[in-house]
Amino acid sequence: MYVVKSPLSDTDLRTVSEALQGALVDLVDLSLVAKQVHWNVVGPRFRSVHLQLDEVVDVARTHSDTVAERASALGVSPDGRASTVAAGSGIGAVPSGWVKDSDAVGALVAALGAVITRMRERVAATGDADPVSQDIFIGITAELEKHHWMFQAENA
Repeated sequence: MYVVKSPLSDTDLRTVSEALQGALVDLVDLSLVAKQVHWNVVGPRFRSVHLQLDEVVDVARTHSDTVAERASALGVSPDGRASTVAAGSGIGAVPSGWVKDSDAVGALVAALGAVITRMRERVAATGDADPVSQDIFIGITAELEKHHWMFQAENA
């Protein structure tokens, strides 16, 4: 049931809603993964990695809200429930317990890489269907790639 009528055709709306929902799931999970590692990082670079992880959490949370609100604006109900996130995220598992700073950096490089790969697929999928949503995905991808670079530089 659509409460809000989308200006998109049914075909385009299906494409865009799948992309938005997938992005929402990945961004919610990225914020959770980064926060989990943030709480458990240890090592000589603890403070810098700890603070950098919170930056990723903030970015992921901000963009997840943007994505969810875009879905709502198009008449699609966003689903950020834990079970939906767990079933649909493209991010692999992160270690439990204390995480050495270099392993924390490696975990974020992998998580960001997975989200970026899927986000770039969404950029391609939404170009014709909805350039407005595509623009959102482009902006998110650019910001995630910046963090990906910065985390990679931590272990260079």
